[in-house]
Amino acid sequence: MRNKKQIWGNLIVFVILIGIIGGLTWKVNHPKDQWGKTQQKKVIVIGVDDTFVPMGFRNSKGELVGYDVDLARKTFQAMGLKVKFQVIDWSMKETELKSKHIDAIWNGYTETPERAKHVAFSESYHQDEQVILTLKDHNFKQAKDLKNHDLGIQTGSSGAASYDGQPHILKSIIRDTVQYDDFSKALNDLQVDRIQGVLIDSDYARYYIAHSAQGNQFQMLQTRFPKEQFVVGFRKSDVKLRLAVNKQLAKFEKDSTISELTEKYFN
Repeated sequence: MRNKKQIWGNLIVFVILIGIIGGLTWKVNHPKDQWGKTQQKKVIVIGVDDTFVPMGFRNSKGELVGYDVDLARKTFQAMGLKVKFQVIDWSMKETELKSKHIDAIWNGYTETPERAKHVAFSESYHQDEQVILTLKDHNFKQAKDLKNHDLGIQTGSSGAASYDGQPHILKSIIRDTVQYDDFSKALNDLQVDRIQGVLIDSDYARYYIAHSAQGNQFQMLQTRFPKEQFVVGFRKSDVKLRLAVNKQLAKFEKDSTISELTEKYFN
């Protein structure tokens, strides 16, 4: 009799444990929408790379500014939220989002099929393309002239994804690549000829040429990579936040907000 009671007792404990584990697994695989908590805190944390001109960077006073920084502030201000910008390792941005260290990625973030597996995207609000920045002294005329030369790439960037995902465009001719955690380091190496080109967003390249003291030393080469769409990245469970941002971005497209920021940073 005791053995039967013990067996039934163990079985009940086992069933309870299975239920608890199953519940925890469900919560992990089906996280809740955080919109209610965000509204209560009235603060949203945005992950950025603070060296990515002109989308998010430090001005001469050390203040964080840029097209995306301004647009994010205006968007969440209209939604009654204060923005806290968190500088992150760009190669770890999706991990930072998943672990809830940040609430969104908003800093020249390109929509890609690989990222779509892990992140939900806002509607696109800006378009860009990948170019190669080189020194004029090399006298390169087109991308294929970098055959058997070295190329700098930012780790975790859309450029890196395009380079690997479409090897027939550029990877097949490049001798070697050097990975950098931000473009400023790559551009420093470019100037001293450690590398002969940097695969970079055209907005960044144009801004750098226009505002750098050494800007007249550089030139841009076009690539055959397709146009890129800039979006805001969210956790897939945060549907309400994504819809609210889309709604506000649509308003900014209709009024003068987007056009004013475009004039300010891309003119």
